[in-house]
Amino acid sequence: MRLSYPPNLRIIRVPCTGKVDVIHILRAFEKGADGVAVVGCLEGDCHYLTGNLRARKRVEQARKILDTVGVGGERVKMFNLSSGEGPRFAQYAQEIFATVMGLGLSPIRLAKQKQQPGVEAQITELGVQKAAAV
Repeated sequence: MRLSYPPNLRIIRVPCTGKVDVIHILRAFEKGADGVAVVGCLEGDCHYLTGNLRARKRVEQARKILDTVGVGGERVKMFNLSSGEGPRFAQYAQEIFATVMGLGLSPIRLAKQKQQPGVEAQITELGVQKAAAV
């Protein structure tokens, strides 16, 4: 459909959002993501019956954990849409991107970058873009 969404989004496909676990969301932050969006089927329309409902609970758990450790639960969101709603996907991508841009780099990512000397020039370059790996 040639829809535009932020170029620094990283899409990871899974058979069902029910396969997304809290550890996967947290690992994304550990690997340098500034935000995570889980996009699943419409509620009540899951091919695997309750996969998207399980995913919603796991996203909420991840949000609580991120709030507790000081990263910010608002960096994780769950969206539901059907496979034919490409324009809405692009809208959701822009929404999470705007949220993450407003929050800035993840505290985890900032802490890792401070530990690596010589990376500060790259940080400044990325900081201008506030790269949001979603």
